[in-house]
Amino acid sequence: MIIRLGYVSISKCLDETCSHTISYTNYLKEENKQDKLNNIILKNLKTLENIIDYNIKNNIHFYRISSNLIPLATKKDVIFDYLTPYKRIYENIGKKINNHNIRVDFHPDEFCVINSVKKEVLENTFEILKYHYNLLDIMQIKNKVLIVHIGSNVFGKEKSITRFINTFNKLPKYIKECLAIENDDKIFNIKDTIELCEKINCPMVLDYHHHICNNDNLDIIQYYERIFNTWKKINPKIHFSSPKNQTKKDIRSHHDYINVDDFIIFLEQIKHLNYNIDIMLEAKAKDDALFRLIRSLKYKTDYNFIDNTSFILK
Repeated sequence: MIIRLGYVSISKCLDETCSHTISYTNYLKEENKQDKLNNIILKNLKTLENIIDYNIKNNIHFYRISSNLIPLATKKDVIFDYLTPYKRIYENIGKKINNHNIRVDFHPDEFCVINSVKKEVLENTFEILKYHYNLLDIMQIKNKVLIVHIGSNVFGKEKSITRFINTFNKLPKYIKECLAIENDDKIFNIKDTIELCEKINCPMVLDYHHHICNNDNLDIIQYYERIFNTWKKINPKIHFSSPKNQTKKDIRSHHDYINVDDFIIFLEQIKHLNYNIDIMLEAKAKDDALFRLIRSLKYKTDYNFIDNTSFILK
C-alpha cells in the first residue's frame, strides 16, 4: 500500500499564507473597497501559486487550500465577482495541480453547519459550500472534495443526524458529490459518522485524533475497512495529528509535530487492508512537521520511500 502525506494551508518553510483578509467592519470603512479586495485576492492567489510550486519541487502530493483564499466571498452584503477577473490565474494554478497529480481539498469552517435548525445558518452554509465548489471548479480540479462535520447536536444525536440527511438530500447534486464527512472530537464519533456515510453514500474522513478524544470505547480497528470502503473514486483520506498534551484541557489541541511512535502504531493497524491512503497531517508546524515525521520514519522503520513524502507500507 502507498501512503502519501500532506499538510494544511500554510508553508512554514516559505513563511507565506494565502489567508490574508479584511474584516467586514474594516471593509465598510475603506474608500476604495473593490481595490482593497482586489489587492488582497491577488496577493492570496500569488501566494497559493508559490506554495503549489514549492509542493511540486518537494514532491508533496497532498495539500489543503485555505478556505480564506477569497475574503468576504460569502458575506451577503458584499457582492463581487471573485471568479471571472482572476480566471487565468485560477486556471494556471489548477494546471500545475493537475499536471503534477497533487490532491487538493477544502475544509469549510465551523460556520458551515448542514444540520442547523436556523434558516439563516442553512442559507449561509449553502453559500459557503457553493463558494468552495466554485474555486475547485474554476481550477478544473477533477476530484472535488469538501470536508464537513455532522455539526449541531440540538435536540440530540438521532434528530441531528436526521436533520443532516434531510438537508443533504436537498442540496444540489454537484455539491452532494463533493462532500466527505469527518468524525468530530466532542459529539459524533466514528460509529455515528460511518453509519451516516453508508446511509447517504458519502465518503468518510477518519480523524484519528478526534477518535482519541471522542471514542465511547469503540475499537477503531473494527471500523477501518468500513471507513476506507466509503471512498469509491479516489484514495481514502485520513486526518492525523497528535494532542498538545494528554491533560483534559489540552488533549483536543493539536501539537506542533506528530508523535512518530503513535503514527507507526496506526500504520501497523491498517497495513493489512492494503489500501492506498492519503494522510493529511494537521500539525501546527505544517510542512515542517511533515518533513520531521519523514526523517523519524526513515530512522525508525524500513519503509520503502518512493520520494520525499510517499512510501510503500508492506
